[in-house]
Amino acid sequence: MKTARSTLVTVMLISAGTASADPEQRADVPRPAKFVTAADWGSRPDSIPDERRHTPKHVTLHHAGVLWTADRDPVQFIRNMQSWGKKRPELEEPPRNTYWPDLPYHFLIAPDGRIFEGRPLEYEPESNTKYELAGHLGVELMGNFEQQRPSPAQVESAVRLVAWLLAKHDLPLDAITTHARVAKGQTSCPGRDFARYFDAEKPQFAEWVGAVLKGKPPAIELGPPLDGGPTQLITETRKPDAVR
Repeated sequence: MKTARSTLVTVMLISAGTASADPEQRADVPRPAKFVTAADWGSRPDSIPDERRHTPKHVTLHHAGVLWTADRDPVQFIRNMQSWGKKRPELEEPPRNTYWPDLPYHFLIAPDGRIFEGRPLEYEPESNTKYELAGHLGVELMGNFEQQRPSPAQVESAVRLVAWLLAKHDLPLDAITTHARVAKGQTSCPGRDFARYFDAEKPQFAEWVGAVLKGKPPAIELGPPLDGGPTQLITETRKPDAVR
């Protein structure tokens, strides 16, 4: 039985924002498996100015927007992205010629489910679209989900990563969002075959994350292809000259 004092303390904690607003107490959420640190994949960032520091408030999902084929190497992909970001002033026309000292995203998820650590969490991300970047933690899934479907391993890693980030930063489920939502009218990212899990009346992605936050396995079911949408999983996509 709760005493009057314990009830008062609980109310004070909730009022101060130190207790979870979720209806059930959250479980300890471990860092997901298949995690590859920046040091392990050989990250070589330049320094990011202190004025780019931020306080995380949202976890924002993206896709790369580049068709993924089975011959690609995820490590080389992210190394190339990091190098390209530093060379943008030489390679891109305004307004896309801004210099990116590190990867634009905080995490990148490969088709096999590996989670690659990118930009440090304490710095805001980058984008070619216009929205308030501060407060967003960027999670990108490799692939183009207008043309192919994410793999089950990618989606599960994304779910477990987002749950870990929400727990780590004491954020609610409604902190989960997508690039298209925050940059309205500017992009279709993260692609219709991944966005489907965020856009329903009861978003499945949030339900899966909620299960992990409660210490339960997420019952992830990707469902059939959308009408007129891509039918091939990212892990099945081959280069055109490799198709027989």
